[in-house]
Amino acid sequence: MAQAARTQRNLLALLNSDGESHPVENTLAVTTLLLGVIAVLTTLSPSLHLVSSWVGLIGIGTGLWGQFISSTTGERFLLIIGLGAAALGFYIGLAHGGLFGGVIG
Repeated sequence: MAQAARTQRNLLALLNSDGESHPVENTLAVTTLLLGVIAVLTTLSPSLHLVSSWVGLIGIGTGLWGQFISSTTGERFLLIIGLGAAALGFYIGLAHGGLFGGVIG
């Protein structure tokens, strides 16, 4: 019954639900989430398509790598949310002008 009495107090405890420290995996999860939020927010202005598409692409890469090495369900949850946001920002950035936006071609 000791497990039922244990409470989780912060985000780090949710990410390290197995009781071990995962600094690389946690960093990738939070970074992916942050990149996804930036990618989505920059799609609100079509003139920032370069930022949204590049940040979205980098967020997709970090999210996929994070999924590959993730250890806990909490990490995977943040990674999926961040991946979805990064992909949305990437695709809308591509629709607004793409990765190069007329700089090449």
